[in-house]
Amino acid sequence: MFIDYLTLLLINMTAGLVMLACYVLMDLDAGNSKRWAPGFAIVGLVAFIGGFHITFAWPLPDGRYDLVYGEMSVLFGVLYLGAALAMSRNWELFSLAIYAFFAGLAAFIIGVRIIGLGLTLEPRLSGAGFILSGLCGVFALPAIFLRTNRPVRIIGAVILLAAAFIWASTGYSAYRAHLSDKAPPARWLPTTMLHASEK
Repeated sequence: MFIDYLTLLLINMTAGLVMLACYVLMDLDAGNSKRWAPGFAIVGLVAFIGGFHITFAWPLPDGRYDLVYGEMSVLFGVLYLGAALAMSRNWELFSLAIYAFFAGLAAFIIGVRIIGLGLTLEPRLSGAGFILSGLCGVFALPAIFLRTNRPVRIIGAVILLAAAFIWASTGYSAYRAHLSDKAPPARWLPTTMLHASEK
């Protein structure tokens, strides 16, 4: 059964990356993290729940997409949930940066493979999105040590915003396509709607 809610995860990723870019520019070196905790928690929760379902249910038409989007969404989600907890308690972000390094490396490798295998409708765009997102994770560790260096934070924020732009472009284009008057009728309905359609 094919259930496509990648649009939800893409826009959630967009919001998360923009939020992180703002945090990096405004508060990474200021120690004023508590105000960011609710936003990071929301992004983390949506990413984790969606990714967890994809990872274990494999609802997408090609198992490679389940692997790519499901597992990466779980990693993204737990990072943001961990960040929300750390921010709310004024904990150090060092251990999260270590986790982000390995998650980012996986996203980078996936981006390269998407381009090489020609996966998705826009392999270069999707691949670039994963590569840029992955670079953000990989460079989270050095960013912690260079948090007082304004040019480094600006470069990091620009990369985050570039990745967010790619995911926003992909996600909003998909919403437009899914709601097209030429789109085929949906074959799957939630259980609550099945009974209504039979009447």
